Amino acid sequence: MTARILVVDDIPANVKLLEARLIAEYFDVLTAADGYQALAICERNQVDLILLDIMMPGMDGFEVCERLKSNPKTSHIPVVMVTALDQPADRVRGLKAGADDFLTKPVNDLQLIARVKSLLRLKTLSDELRIRAQTAHTMGIDELLRADQRGEEGGQIMLVDGRANSQERIIKALKPIGNVFAISDAQAAVFEASENQFDLVIVNSNIDDYDPLRLCSQLRSLERTRFLPLLIITEQGDDEMVVRALDLGVNDYIVRPVDPNELVARSLTQIRRKNYNDRLRANMQQTIELAVTDPLTGLSNRRYLDNHISTLFNRSMARGRPLSVLIADIDRFKQINDTHGHDAGDDILREFANRVRSTVRGADLACRYGGEEFVVVMPDTSPEIAASVAERLRGVIESVPFVVKGTGEELQVTASFGIASRTPQVITPGHLLKQADVALYEAKNAGRNRVVAAA
Repeated sequence: MTARILVVDDIPANVKLLEARLIAEYFDVLTAADGYQALAICERNQVDLILLDIMMPGMDGFEVCERLKSNPKTSHIPVVMVTALDQPADRVRGLKAGADDFLTKPVNDLQLIARVKSLLRLKTLSDELRIRAQTAHTMGIDELLRADQRGEEGGQIMLVDGRANSQERIIKALKPIGNVFAISDAQAAVFEASENQFDLVIVNSNIDDYDPLRLCSQLRSLERTRFLPLLIITEQGDDEMVVRALDLGVNDYIVRPVDPNELVARSLTQIRRKNYNDRLRANMQQTIELAVTDPLTGLSNRRYLDNHISTLFNRSMARGRPLSVLIADIDRFKQINDTHGHDAGDDILREFANRVRSTVRGADLACRYGGEEFVVVMPDTSPEIAASVAERLRGVIESVPFVVKGTGEELQVTASFGIASRTPQVITPGHLLKQADVALYEAKNAGRNRVVAAA
């Protein structure tokens, strides 16, 4: 893993020392002597991680971190504060400023490299999700996606701790920020985490008769808990466990004796990051769905049809099962638009889609083909059954008037239908659709409001 790391420190010797350690791991290193220079570098360059000193003239590290995290262009960059300060209050202040971690000078090489690699892995994931979310902005649908954002603070926390007294202390500390479910059985914890919605799992290394790192590994290997934030509590000076935990994908650690304020700050950081990434994943999924959905009717669009009909066609050929296609066209739809307006036309299209949706089976693929044309692909459906479905849908359209919502006016609407089924002579999905389209043309020429099957 390679990345560009910015080292910010006003003491040249410290900069050179960190730079040498990082270059030895094949990282690309940028340097800044103060906070102003660091902010300018981040504005002009791609930076993947920042190692930030606190005690600097002009602007201290806390202010630099706050400015970075408040700027949308730089808020996603992980910040590790590197300082000689070693008081819990300083760590808490740094974490509240938005720092992702806190390393104390002299910096332990193993912890430095392990922490850097761990944060870079998380950033790679977040960057990928952000790119997908930016696609929504490009497509002009980001406003639609913002409606389902959760609050940033608080959440459901699972604590895996082998001792009742430490469970009580941790639950008391975390009570202001979330609901804590405590459990002492590590194997049962894996089941609970996979079956319930948690925002954070805290693993105390005091678990008897079970390796806490194996628990973390199991949680990382399961699909349902793969992205669940993990925080491990370790003994002071247990560098080997910390490094191995970070290599396994544990997000953060805290050492005993646990400072309640630091525990709260680190827990909140992980919960906020999970909520942010959850929103990005949800936005990505919604973006994909919106890209293949017709916004007016809610049916699948032609892009989805063009891709999915090939799958259904090939499956039909491989299994020797029938496949039929129905194309429906609203009769004299241009006249509806010209007489009653395009808003009325939209009302007709939406209601037509609803009637199609309520008539066809769940296994059928219903799409808006374009304009006033709709397509239904029917797997495992013979020509006779396809004709019956089309006739039933024709009757549903004709029998009940369509209501224009704006005026309440009722309009009598009919539709014409062309159907075609796969035969040995029909060797492509395009040929199948063409046959249904020819049948639809015949239905229109024969007087409309009827079903015609391809010859």
